[in-house]
Amino acid sequence: HRQHNLDIRVARIFNTYGPRMHPNDGRVISNFIVQALNDEDITIYGDGNQTRSFCFVDDLIKGFLSFMEADKKITGPINLGNPDEIKIFDLARTIINLTNSKSIITNSPLPEDDPMRRRPNIDLASESINWNPNIDLITGLKKTIDYFKKEII
Repeated sequence: HRQHNLDIRVARIFNTYGPRMHPNDGRVISNFIVQALNDEDITIYGDGNQTRSFCFVDDLIKGFLSFMEADKKITGPINLGNPDEIKIFDLARTIINLTNSKSIITNSPLPEDDPMRRRPNIDLASESINWNPNIDLITGLKKTIDYFKKEII
């Protein structure tokens, strides 16, 4: 940008989910949904009190579009994600309920380097490109579960 006067944007993406995720991509939401739809045990690491935040894909795309349409002076980096946190245990319980699953939650040891909290600060995105995510977790999970039902059942 500085050297060649190029128009650039740098975005940091945080835990995006939604329809068209690969069922075996290894991310927590896809893992939990697949396990729940198959009535398999849902494995959480540690006690499940660690928190994560999840951004529905439609919100992320709107964030990208707002960022790309913003003034050229706004280059980032800008965090694009949803700052609403949920405990991993509560996420597992929510997915079990939304899928009417018979799954039970099991625990495995927490990896040493696993952070207890992951939450993006989106203040810059909110202020500079007037972007905030709008789709709540339950609505996004329902859409994602519907997609997975068609793909794996």
